[in-house]
Amino acid sequence: MKRFNPSIAVPLLAVVIVAAVLCIFTSPFEVVKPEIRPDTAIGPIGKQKTLVIHFTDNRSGLSHVDMALVQDDKSHTLASLDFPEKGTLEKTVSVNIYPADLKLHDGEATVTVTASDHSLFRNTARLVEKVAIDTVPPQLSILSTAHNVQAGGSGLAVFRVSKEVEKSGVQIGSDFFTGYPVVLGGKTTFLSYFPVPLSSEKGSLKMAVHVRDRGGNEVVSALPSHLKPKRFRRDNLDLSEQFLTQKMPEFQQSEPSLQGKTPVEIFTFVNEKMREENFKTIQAICQKTSPAPLWKGPFLRMKNAAPMAGFGDMRTYTYQKRPVGHSIHLGVDLASTAHAPIEAANSGTVAFTGYLGIYGQAVIIDHGLGIFSLYAHMSEIKVKAGQPVAREEAIGLSGSTGLAGGDHLHFSMIVGGQFVDPVEWWDPHWIKDNVERKVSEES
Repeated sequence: MKRFNPSIAVPLLAVVIVAAVLCIFTSPFEVVKPEIRPDTAIGPIGKQKTLVIHFTDNRSGLSHVDMALVQDDKSHTLASLDFPEKGTLEKTVSVNIYPADLKLHDGEATVTVTASDHSLFRNTARLVEKVAIDTVPPQLSILSTAHNVQAGGSGLAVFRVSKEVEKSGVQIGSDFFTGYPVVLGGKTTFLSYFPVPLSSEKGSLKMAVHVRDRGGNEVVSALPSHLKPKRFRRDNLDLSEQFLTQKMPEFQQSEPSLQGKTPVEIFTFVNEKMREENFKTIQAICQKTSPAPLWKGPFLRMKNAAPMAGFGDMRTYTYQKRPVGHSIHLGVDLASTAHAPIEAANSGTVAFTGYLGIYGQAVIIDHGLGIFSLYAHMSEIKVKAGQPVAREEAIGLSGSTGLAGGDHLHFSMIVGGQFVDPVEWWDPHWIKDNVERKVSEES
């Protein structure tokens, strides 16, 4: 009788295990089911619903997929596809559901999705999800009545809806400004702060409140408004050799592609491309905001400071009497003493600190509901991102970093990712008429 030889048995066992694994996970003996992945949540279903399902089987491949909607024991086929070839490893199926065409009624239904593969065992995955058929659009009540706005200014729409919604806010052209739910008078009420485009002219401003429930049912209602005329100053700014020589090296240090460029070429890049990139960065920062208001009362204007430039100033830059660029000034420049203390204009949470291109050393504060303040050209920053700040709390010192010709504070207000006129937010009467009165009427 031969003795057991472990030196042979161990490798043999390993071969058996590998063979078993290959049988389980490879065609035609694999037993792994296909994957079914909806693009978004399936329900509820409104008057129209686009259902997108991703099917995947990276082993033996897909052989059949089926999508159906069942209500009152009656099944309605949405899609049924065969894949005779084994090479179909993934497939995305999109179907449009119209409950009226299928003679469905509002109430409960079930979406059933199946997928089979080409393996010997025809592995089948199944997704079954109960959904609500809801074809009734939400009722919209606009509570705010006076929307007296100006080009470059801000506004507030106050409204309520009769049911849960996934989208709500003010639509101005192609731009949408979110409405945030708060409780006023014991009822859920939506507040949507919106910016008025600088280019707005009388008769051209079209605004509407737009809401959509989870079933995709939408309601759009015009937002009545009165646009006040607004004229913006035009400035010609001559770029001196001293300014270019002193300031452009700062941008060369932060942008390697500017090495070897002339001071005027650097300025053109900074004024055009860097300005645009900085704006996109600011918009990205302002996408994340507190869903609750963090501020109260008028915003603080820098103390003992003289205005040097206003919001909306249209600037033309010249060098040796030749135009080399244009810009619109999207804030107010305030000058005091060198390295003057800078205070938070209102309470909030610091959303950003650091170097920000044309704005130099900057701080951005989130005041909630899409409202932000920006402090630029600082010489020193005394706060950190994520830090809560109180109104009048010291956040740094003024300076001349970035595209600044001298020590000052560039102060901006941002609403819904767009720059707006800060003067309104400093004005107690404007705050009372356009914010506090609208909110208190519903409390």
